[in-house]
Amino acid sequence: MTTQDMSSWVTGDALYATRYAVRDAAERDRAPSLALSGAARELQLRRGELDLAVQLGQVRTASDARGGPPRIPRHEIDRLRAAEGFPDVLRERVRAVGTREAAELLSITGHRFTCLARTGHFIPVRFYLNRYRAVVWMYLACELRDFAQDHADLLTGRMPPVVRAALDAGADRRPRNWRGRKLGMLLRATSDPWLRAAAIAAVLDPVTVAEVVPDPYERSRLRVLRPELLTGGRPQSPAGRELVDRLLLADHPDEILWHRMSLAEALHEARRLSPAPRPVQAAGPGASGQTARRPATRLLPRRTPCALRTPRPPHARRALLDRLRRRKPDPAD
Repeated sequence: MTTQDMSSWVTGDALYATRYAVRDAAERDRAPSLALSGAARELQLRRGELDLAVQLGQVRTASDARGGPPRIPRHEIDRLRAAEGFPDVLRERVRAVGTREAAELLSITGHRFTCLARTGHFIPVRFYLNRYRAVVWMYLACELRDFAQDHADLLTGRMPPVVRAALDAGADRRPRNWRGRKLGMLLRATSDPWLRAAAIAAVLDPVTVAEVVPDPYERSRLRVLRPELLTGGRPQSPAGRELVDRLLLADHPDEILWHRMSLAEALHEARRLSPAPRPVQAAGPGASGQTARRPATRLLPRRTPCALRTPRPPHARRALLDRLRRRKPDPAD
């Protein structure tokens, strides 16, 4: 192959790749919606950031006609990309920070921030377990800045007596506030009454759910529709899984009562619109309302085993022997 032929081959390959790249880009532009992975690339976000943006309502989604995961409409992506400050502004809206970075953002100590978080002044947006099985709470940076503007008096000076009393009583509202926020995200994401009821049931223990939902078929449907509260799945270790399970379920009496009432109301609406499916009875004599009768069984006569039969009396045996002797021929004949 000459140098000229090789040059022509390379040029043709480059044109081929360019042509198909342009075609693929045009097809993406014509697509009415994109999957979450493709939308994350278009919006210059990590997948976890896009998931959080969807849950917070920053990015609107559309249901998939084929029943798959939700998709991002093309016009929604165009709207976000055309916004001023893209993509930095969008990233800042979903930026989550831990305790140390949050304290630096508010110009306070980590201890003071933890005290304010335990008393419910900050609502976590998510959490995870580190390698030491310690719970790491994450907060939205934009909400922390808003708090600093509205409650600057709590960031300096002595803590209010109410806050000190709650800390002395061992209060920690971080798990409860996170559950409330997560449940609100799930309820905003759907209008289906069964999905809403399943989301509420996800924060209640099985015993409480059974008390509110006595029908086993309804409980089965709620279990099938139960959403995953923790993004990324649960820990593999038994200790970590036990710790996470405690954080996922409501534990305060007021919180449990509120969710019980919400579940009963959501279930009432779900029953009205579409009752839970029941098992289909097989077609047969019982299907027409008649009770099927078993065929009559003919009893066989009872037979007594030989070993259990009544033995013959002694005189009957002697009479039999006498008859046999009389019939025996005489050897002299």
